[in-house]
Amino acid sequence: MLDPTLILASILVAVTVGAAVEFYRLLNRARKEYEKAKATVEDVVLSFNRDLKREAERLEIVAYKVEGIASKSDGASNKTVEVEKVVQELEAKTTSILADKEKILAVLEETNRKLCDIGASQEAVTSKITSLEQQTKQLPVLPEMNVEAVIPIKRDKALAPLTQTELSALEFLASEGPKTAPEIKWRIRLSREHTARLMKKLYESGYLERDTNKLPFKYSIKKEMETLLKKVTTENA
Repeated sequence: MLDPTLILASILVAVTVGAAVEFYRLLNRARKEYEKAKATVEDVVLSFNRDLKREAERLEIVAYKVEGIASKSDGASNKTVEVEKVVQELEAKTTSILADKEKILAVLEETNRKLCDIGASQEAVTSKITSLEQQTKQLPVLPEMNVEAVIPIKRDKALAPLTQTELSALEFLASEGPKTAPEIKWRIRLSREHTARLMKKLYESGYLERDTNKLPFKYSIKKEMETLLKKVTTENA
């Protein structure tokens, strides 16, 4: 069974990585908006310069014509009024363009501030991810348990006399290695159900270990019991 702490740490890393990916996505979107707004401002400035230059040239032409007319006729005052109107219109256009330019610059400044905030948040998330990765590396990796917890041999049980059938089963496992109850029944000459009950009894008494990875369970004799059997066999010899 996996350690809950390890599972929780993995979930926190996954959530933090997801948040970092979202921040990166927002940052890229903000950068694209910034580049788009920047291009718009450049277009506005270029358009303003062209209009200003064109109106200045127009004003110069009008002024030149007015001067020529004024030298020839007393009616030049009417042309001067027209020039003044043109100048006023030009001033109004210039004021409007400058106002739009200020608004765009304010938007760009706000966008730049948000980009800075996103960058700071990104750095904070990256720092948290690094910290979580370090904490995850420091967590102990627990081995996956495939065998049921071993029941320790009770000394009074180990020293108590066993039946001949039980001894035969234990000796068979000691010599042949791990076996299932159906494989053991042929050696001790009992039914499958009787053999299964016998093996369960020996396991619960602490003589055996049991692998529960698949059915039927596979039983193996504990090292302590195997040593004890060899010792008894040696003494009897």
